[in-house]
Amino acid sequence: MSGRRMQQTLQPAVLRWARERAGLGTETLAAKVGVRTDQVVEWERSGQISISQADRLARRTYTPLGYLYLREPPDDDLPIPDFRAPEVRPARPSPDLLDTVHVMARRQVWMRDELIEDGADVLPFVGCCDPGSRPADAASAMREHLELEPGWAARRRSWTDALRHLRERAEAHGVLVVFNGIVGNNTHRRLDRNEFQGFALIDNYAPLVFVNSADFRAAQMFTLAHELAHVFAAAAGVSSLDVAQPPRHGTERFCNRAAAEFLVPTDELMVRWRRVGTITNSIQTVARQFKVSVLVAAWRTLHLHLVDSEEFRSFYRTYQQQEAYRADERTGGHFWNSQNIRIGRRFGSAVRRAVNEGRLSYREAYALTGLRGDAFDTFARSLEPTT
Repeated sequence: MSGRRMQQTLQPAVLRWARERAGLGTETLAAKVGVRTDQVVEWERSGQISISQADRLARRTYTPLGYLYLREPPDDDLPIPDFRAPEVRPARPSPDLLDTVHVMARRQVWMRDELIEDGADVLPFVGCCDPGSRPADAASAMREHLELEPGWAARRRSWTDALRHLRERAEAHGVLVVFNGIVGNNTHRRLDRNEFQGFALIDNYAPLVFVNSADFRAAQMFTLAHELAHVFAAAAGVSSLDVAQPPRHGTERFCNRAAAEFLVPTDELMVRWRRVGTITNSIQTVARQFKVSVLVAAWRTLHLHLVDSEEFRSFYRTYQQQEAYRADERTGGHFWNSQNIRIGRRFGSAVRRAVNEGRLSYREAYALTGLRGDAFDTFARSLEPTT
């Protein structure tokens, strides 16, 4: 018997944990690993598994191989606060979410060290808004620090243009902004928009916001604004957003309201609001003007008493029915443009500069970006300013 086929005894509870952590049934895991279903059942009964099978099990469940050799399942919790509502929060975070948070945290640590080494100053807006303050004051501070003129979103031709503009303003002022709908560059590991919409990692030098781009384009605008509000409140955490269902946590309520006021300012909405045709038509007009989802637009009109609660409930019921059949709005794009938002232009430019100056090896750059060889070189060239 070859060494790779040699049997070993691991803890059945750990093997079961690895499968359940990945959200796989015994039949599905068996197909992925290439064994019979009763073999998986036997692993989880006796712990008897070959070395090669353990390797395949770790790969297919995205579990660090060393975890399978532990005496008991590890505490695989999120390293940041979880602001998701208990009724929608899974029993445990998926490997996709965990790996994404850890990758982003590693990038943030590197960027922080890089900035400190360069003598950068702390960012003045991180934590400048107390979660107990007025959301309108926070929204005003966000617009001021990001240098956004009144009516900035309405001046953009499309949701995409407005989203790009906000992302660029945030990056220009020191926030690491990442949009990604997969884990790193692995197209086989799609992020679940029902598990989370975004998260924020707080640091005085290199705050980072992550937007799950598997979500609908119009919804991403609110997620970005919400996570930026987390930065201004210096409150790290994972979010799953539904403005129609007020969150229980005070910080999330504050960030929701600050983001809504930031995107749809009260004074601008009151001037632009017109009851034309059906309530749905009026709300859709608001959504187009401010480049937000119709649900955010509807919530703002309810909050400002422009529609009554019955009108909102009727609209929301229709919205939920349409959402069930809604086609995905994601669109393709140039690969290197996708890398710019998956990695973040600010972060990617810093890595490229460090490599060019000999302060960072290519191997380290590959680990930080998830790109290797020619792929990294092409990405680096795409970041160079055009003349």
